[in-house]
Amino acid sequence: MIKNMKWVLLASLIVSACSQDDSTPAEEPITSGSADLSKYVALGDSFAAGFSDNALFKAGQENAYPNIIAQQFALAGGGAFTTPFMTDNVGGFSAGGVQIPQFPTRLYFNGSGPANVSGVSGTVFGTTVAGPFNNLGVPGAKSYHLGIAGYGTLNPYFGRFASAATATVVGDAVAQSPTFFSLWIGGNDVLGYATSGGTGTNQTGNPSPATYGTSDITDPTVFGSVYNNLVNALTANGAKGVVANLPYVSSLPYFTTVPYNPVPLDAATANTLNTQLIGPVKQVLTALGQGDRINFVTAGSNNPLLIKDESLENLAPQLSAALQAAGYPAPTAGFIASIYGQARHAKNTNGFRDYILLPTRTIIGTTQAGVPAPFNTVGVTYPLQDGAVLTNDEASQVRVATDAYNDAIAAAAASKGLALVDTKAVMADLLAGGIRFGNYHISTQYVVGGAFSMDGVHPSARGYALIANEFLKAVNATYGSNFKGVDLADYRIQYPAILP
Repeated sequence: MIKNMKWVLLASLIVSACSQDDSTPAEEPITSGSADLSKYVALGDSFAAGFSDNALFKAGQENAYPNIIAQQFALAGGGAFTTPFMTDNVGGFSAGGVQIPQFPTRLYFNGSGPANVSGVSGTVFGTTVAGPFNNLGVPGAKSYHLGIAGYGTLNPYFGRFASAATATVVGDAVAQSPTFFSLWIGGNDVLGYATSGGTGTNQTGNPSPATYGTSDITDPTVFGSVYNNLVNALTANGAKGVVANLPYVSSLPYFTTVPYNPVPLDAATANTLNTQLIGPVKQVLTALGQGDRINFVTAGSNNPLLIKDESLENLAPQLSAALQAAGYPAPTAGFIASIYGQARHAKNTNGFRDYILLPTRTIIGTTQAGVPAPFNTVGVTYPLQDGAVLTNDEASQVRVATDAYNDAIAAAAASKGLALVDTKAVMADLLAGGIRFGNYHISTQYVVGGAFSMDGVHPSARGYALIANEFLKAVNATYGSNFKGVDLADYRIQYPAILP
């Protein structure tokens, strides 16, 4: 009997030891560190608002990165976080029961490309919702817009929830006495210039934003001054916060999806173009020391697009004179010269890169109205015009301005002890192969990459979740909190055509 008791005792000890070894350690409680999250407000542009698929709609707003951040903050004492939700998931604005063309319905993937969902938005242009709201993201806002009194009269997204007709975005934020804020602004200060193919003006050196157009680059000195004013206002009562720098907008799918060399040509067509068109023009350009503007094409599918580059000297007079000297009638010579005076083939080599804009894919290879053959094939014999391409020179201007903005953002963050998110580095990782998480992968690849929506500029729900996690990492590093972030796999890559 004693022997049996020993075995019973031994067995019980083994069971006890196994039970202790297999026990799950208590999960570390989520804490906010030195940050007071009881009143969080978010300021920014369309990214903060949750704009996606070329529209603002309710589901997109629910997945905006500030909303995701606020949900995590709630685990450590964060207070309620309110959003000026649109009425439904159609997107955009309507008036008189008709969708306003300038504010179209959201896009979805129809199996071959982007298409607008059917229906009419229930969000009526000019109607308002009562605040205050914690999410103060305003689609279309540039840095200096956040401090403009009456901006709601200029921007209907802010007009929907502004506290008064004369309100400012930053004023409505400060009036809520926030204890914590996020600020991500400045993308639109260069984005309009880039998406327009550089048709705007680089306003560097012009200190008067009142004279800027919607597609202009904001003067970096203006940006720096405005940004400091925003941060000073938000921190005046001791609030802590997190700010983010800016990626190069040229790394967005809107600029990287269409290659610079998508032109397919068979041998016969290539030979005809070389002998009858490219050859004579290239001969003249070579004599003028500009022979590398246009190159001979080859049989295959990777011929570069022909583009117009307004940064080049216009050689139309010289071309016309040389062609006439070679026997071309004056009208013909003048016509050819007018087309090719600033034409060149697109490039992507040795740091020199032209960016073909996403909408351009629909016109490449089409026939240019009013131009006779063989000069009328868009992107092949008729140059893509300004507005279809962000040239290397224009992209360089965007990068220079962005770098200056980022210097100002970093300086402001350092001076106030704010957390700083390096979204520029995150975007570089997404572009250079993507980011892995668990068994998944996310990148900038259009449609299937998972990070961006169908407009090629704004994130998908999963992309916004990635941004939220990066903000939380920065908050942890600066304030000693321990937020775990969200599982990106729980968020959509694309919104379907039909949403509740």
